Amino acid sequence: MPAAPEQRIVIAKQARELTLLSGAEVQQRYAITLGRNSAQHKSLEGDAATPIGDFYICAKNPRSKHFLSLCISYPNAQDAARGLAEGLIDAEEYRQIIDAVGARQMPPQHTALGGEIYIHGRGTQFDSAGTRGCIAMENADMQKLYDLASIGMPVTITP
Repeated sequence: MPAAPEQRIVIAKQARELTLLSGAEVQQRYAITLGRNSAQHKSLEGDAATPIGDFYICAKNPRSKHFLSLCISYPNAQDAARGLAEGLIDAEEYRQIIDAVGARQMPPQHTALGGEIYIHGRGTQFDSAGTRGCIAMENADMQKLYDLASIGMPVTITP
């Protein structure tokens, strides 16, 4: 019996759309809301930008203040290399990020590069002006995605 196609998430920032794929087949498309500075690539804590690149789901939070949430593995290895080259993180923080990414675990979330980037619902206190770098969805859509998502599921974020 052939293996089931891998499910993955693709987020198109400019189109404001999250697509759930199974192999090459589109399973579902969802409208999303992004951060106040979403046109930029996340580079610093507090910049309200949404990252670009290849990530994975590194945690699921069923008790999120934003209904439900899926943590994205930002910063990735490319972000860590940039942060080290620019003097934003030190060699130990770089090593911790690289080790976590290599083990498909949650990378350090509290460095100068920022962290805590989630796909989440709107919850009850959602700011319609946007997120601080996260990807927000309607709660009903978030429930569907949350139920299908698994730790390690690939996530690609495009401009």
